[in-house]
Order: sequence, then C-alpha cells, then structure tokens
Amino acid sequence: MRIGAHVDQTRPLDSARALNADVVQFFLGDPQGWKKPVVPEGAADLAGSGVDVYVHAPYVINVATSNNRIRIPSRKLLAQHLEGAASIGAKGLIVHGGHVLKDDDPETGFENWRKVFERMDDVPVPVLIENTAGGGNAMARRFDRVARLWEVLAGVRGMESRIGFCLDTCHAHAAGEELIDAVDRIKAITGRIDLVHCNDSRDAFASGADRHANLGAGKIDPELILGVVRGAGAPVVVETPSDGQAADIAFLRDNLS
Repeated sequence: MRIGAHVDQTRPLDSARALNADVVQFFLGDPQGWKKPVVPEGAADLAGSGVDVYVHAPYVINVATSNNRIRIPSRKLLAQHLEGAASIGAKGLIVHGGHVLKDDDPETGFENWRKVFERMDDVPVPVLIENTAGGGNAMARRFDRVARLWEVLAGVRGMESRIGFCLDTCHAHAAGEELIDAVDRIKAITGRIDLVHCNDSRDAFASGADRHANLGAGKIDPELILGVVRGAGAPVVVETPSDGQAADIAFLRDNLS
C-alpha cells in the first residue's frame, strides 16, 4: 500500500523524502484562483523517483452549476489542469463534485458533469471525483447523489479509464455517511476506489464542516479510518495539518503492516 501526503507545490520531492512518503499530492497554482496551472519548481525531479504523483484541482472549479459564468470557466480550467497533471506524470486529477444553485434540479448538475466528458476529446489522466463534506445542493456529498452521478456518467465513452473516485474520510464523516461500511457502499456504486484522502475530522458526525485533523486527534475513531484504508485497497494521501503528517503516515504504516 502506497501512503503519502498533500504537500506544498514547491519542490514536492523534497517534501516526500522528508515525510518518507510514497505518494505526493499538490496543487498547480492557487487553489482558490482561476489562473492557468503552473508546473512547480522541482516537479521534473519526481520522474523516476519512485514517488507517485496526484494533482488536486482548484476548489473554484464547479462544472455542475447552471451559472454560465462559473461553469464555462470551470470546464476550461479543468482541461488546463488535466494537461498540467499529465505533463508531470500524475496518476489522476482530483476534482470536487461541485453543486447546483438553490432552486436547480440536481439532474442539471449530473447532466453538466456528463457534458464535460462528451465535449472533451482527450482526458490525459483520470478525473477522480471526490465526495464532499457539506452543502444541500452538492453533487457528491451524500452517497445517493454519487450513485445518481455514476448512473448518468455510465454512458460516457471510455468511462473506466477517464473517470474514477476519491473517497475522503473526513468528508464522508462530515456529510453524515457512516464509515463502517462506506467502502462497500461506494464500491457498489463506482466499482472501485482510486484514491483515499485519509483525514480525521475536527468536527462531529454530520456537521457538514470540512475541517481536517491529524489521525487520532479528531472526532473519528481511528479504527474506522484504518478500516476504510484496508477495504479501499487504494493509494492513500493524508491531507492533515502539515506538522503531524509524518506521524500520520507512520501511524498508518504501523497499523496496516
């Protein structure tokens, strides 16, 4: 099992070595901005290093919305980040599921996701759609919404190689989804889990709050987190506070060996 962390985009290989990480995830620019991705300094060093790479798309991307001023730039930015991720050999681009407007039918959001792939000739690395923590209008907060999204995406050409799933433990907990059987329920929907974001939660079950904590320092039973990681059988990225990431990685290795 390959375990690593979300790190600063500046010299990510140095961060991987400092954390004894097999995997790194990072942004290609400002996660809250709309600028084109920038390949970070030192990214070329990752090639042949034995460290796997994942890129997280900016949080501002929302391809589900009916708001043209957000949806259209989101599609463009998504395509740019896919190219950027491919240029550094990333294994996937993690993208939040997004949300629709208050008075919109959720079906609008599901269809807008489908249109992304219909209009994209090439997807150079898989788009890993991530479950999210809050929002009543979210496309991927609750697992029933994830199930409907996958039903709509089922007809996408080459879906198996273009679309995957990233399961975030903090987000599932915050969304009110029980972790004890979360892996089985998601695999029944998506067929697989491509990446686990392994995070404890600072807040209570079903709080809707996306606040990550180091493993064992939050509100989630560590045994539940370990159960998710074991069941998923996928690479693991901790997105926890940086000063505790090395300990989080060591905890996972010690308890999963």
